Amino acid sequence: MDLTSRRLDVTGPAEFEGAFKALRGEPNVAMLVLPSPYFAAQRGKLIELAARYRLPACYEFRTYVAEGGLMSYGPNINAMFARAASYVDRILRGANPGDLPIEQPSKFELVINLKAAKSIGLAIPQSMLVRADEVIR
Repeated sequence: MDLTSRRLDVTGPAEFEGAFKALRGEPNVAMLVLPSPYFAAQRGKLIELAARYRLPACYEFRTYVAEGGLMSYGPNINAMFARAASYVDRILRGANPGDLPIEQPSKFELVINLKAAKSIGLAIPQSMLVRADEVIR
């Protein structure tokens, strides 16, 4: 399969709809919303536009999917907070923060929203559903 990527720059919510319209006219298109505090703050609008323009979209965090987005694949935030808590504990017990190793997320999760898939006319393969950590029906 031949894949190409296309970057769409938006400087504000007023430009979101134009970006979605540009993607909608292309064949076999899907959208990857990159992690960003800005996009997280605008997630309701992004989810609504993806549904309206019937675009499959993947996000980094499960909160998007819980609010109606199609799917997410990214680090488990609860696991990251638990690790952060252990760092706080070590620092409060006297560890030098500069001596603690930098860690990367170690637990990732795939979450799929079948209601969102149905609303855009997308069938999720069974092989993907069995790999998901959570399937919202």
